[in-house]
Amino acid sequence: MRVESTINAVRQRLCAGNIVAFTGAGISAESHVPTFRGTDGLWRNYSPESLATAEAFLSDPRLVWEWYDWLRGLIHAAEPNPGHLALAEIQKRSPERFTLITQNIDGLHQRAASRDVVKLHGDIWRLRCITCGREGRNDQVHMKHLPPLCRCGGTLRPAIVWFGEMLPEDEWIRAVKAAQSAKIFLVIGTSALVYPAAGLVRIAHESGSQVVIVNPDPTPADELARWLLRGTAGDILPRLI
Repeated sequence: MRVESTINAVRQRLCAGNIVAFTGAGISAESHVPTFRGTDGLWRNYSPESLATAEAFLSDPRLVWEWYDWLRGLIHAAEPNPGHLALAEIQKRSPERFTLITQNIDGLHQRAASRDVVKLHGDIWRLRCITCGREGRNDQVHMKHLPPLCRCGGTLRPAIVWFGEMLPEDEWIRAVKAAQSAKIFLVIGTSALVYPAAGLVRIAHESGSQVVIVNPDPTPADELARWLLRGTAGDILPRLI
């Protein structure tokens, strides 16, 4: 099926039934946010996989925070791109039928005016104390003191899911329920390699949803797709509305 025909078919499906959009690092890469697996994934010769763990944080919290402080600066300078804005517009047109699930921690969906986002991997702008568990938002860019400390004196960490940690239970339950009730399930800018989040595509497929893959490159989830749209979110998604 030609690209325009595929886009028209997907656009028609968006007019009826529950819509779920599931986004990964690719959509934020278009806003120049570094990805874990891309060529921009290294920082000072460290890979994210070696820094984004509880073990690394306990071993050297300052080093880990230097990386996150740098990353927060890049995210702060970034802007939502047409892909983010298109998803916000789809939600605006069908607020009762739309759910946005993201693996991204950058908050660009919210800055694009998306609401009630299901954040599977947490939020880099929220901090949690490893001693007392207190959690709160912190928008400071380039912190004065690293690592930052809680009022109780404990060390604060980013309130995100590191490698080897469980997804937040409430968010996962919301994501699974949305996938099970979706009539169309948009998989956008994700490698479909990170589990359990990537398992949502199969859950949606087995629940009868029509899966749409929006990605420049092939993914392991392509075999489950009703429609494949090869391209970036910033190019494809605005054409769906």
